[in-house]
Amino acid sequence: MTDVNGAPADVLHTLFHSDQGGHEQVVLCQDRASGLKAVIAVHSTALGPALGGTRFYPYASEAEAVADALNLARGMSYKNAMAGLEHGGGKAVIIGDPERIKSEELLLAYGRFVASLGGRYVTACDVGTYVADMDVVARECRWTTGRSPENGGAGDSSVLTSFGVYQGMRAAAQHLWGDPTLRDRTVGIAGVGKVGRHLVEHLLAEGAHVVITDVRKDVVRSITERHPSVIAVADTDALIRVENLDVYAPCALGGALNDDTVPALTAKVVCGAANNQLAHPGVEKDLADRGILYAPDYVVNAGGVIQVADELRGFDFDRCKAKAAKIYDTTLAIFARAKGDGIPPAAAADRIAEQRMAEARTRR
Repeated sequence: MTDVNGAPADVLHTLFHSDQGGHEQVVLCQDRASGLKAVIAVHSTALGPALGGTRFYPYASEAEAVADALNLARGMSYKNAMAGLEHGGGKAVIIGDPERIKSEELLLAYGRFVASLGGRYVTACDVGTYVADMDVVARECRWTTGRSPENGGAGDSSVLTSFGVYQGMRAAAQHLWGDPTLRDRTVGIAGVGKVGRHLVEHLLAEGAHVVITDVRKDVVRSITERHPSVIAVADTDALIRVENLDVYAPCALGGALNDDTVPALTAKVVCGAANNQLAHPGVEKDLADRGILYAPDYVVNAGGVIQVADELRGFDFDRCKAKAAKIYDTTLAIFARAKGDGIPPAAAADRIAEQRMAEARTRR
């Protein structure tokens, strides 16, 4: 564990001057023997122990890694609050290319750092980490979820994540078009990895037209070979400009909605699995000004965290799926609040989440 006194100046600046502030604790982790460099950010424990996944990514700098951890941890606080979980928000990032440096030794070292927090932070999978990785981390840390069924866990949380996003899309369709069905609607999915590929299945089963893109062409090819009706386009820039696109689903990394993409969007709804889709404050208003209905990312992608939270009490898939199905009702309530208050849905969701956290702090 690295004391902030030894942190580079750019990291300290990010920590103390972030516009995503209010974090309770940030831990800088380093294990020279395994090559581990990680950041664990605990945003809030008002509702309970912070819960959030571990992202493994080749950040360009330590400051960028810290900023991502802060933003993601804050998002988890809001996500867990809106999902009705007894958990606050936290997130961890491991710096480096998982294809090159991920090892058993590194994951075990990471598990020891998480364990050193004594349960204030509960970890799980995220971009670059998988069920098998959490099985290794759990050997050193009992505050680990997202493990395999063979090791007492619930397995792949992307199944319920995609189901929740699908429910969010149905809510958007109900709000905008007066019918929750996505039959004959055209949905564009950017990123068809762990979550996106399951989302494709839900949409096709309902009779939607699906257009996809992903930087990994082999992943795209596997889906189009399995589902010949699915259309693939070259990149996200092409996807957001598809004619007659009804729904755009960002399911890769954050920042998908920005000053370049929003003006080019042809879709009337944005509802996807990616975290932190709004590149900066104000984008939510840009969407509203263009008449584009935005389903807040941390609301609709909460199916996965609902699953891993349930793992801590003895996992029951049917119980989790029933809770994830309520994302439909939650999303509809947010749209109604936004309309009533005359604000974008993202702002409405934030108000509800902040109220729940404030009430929890008062009770404590």
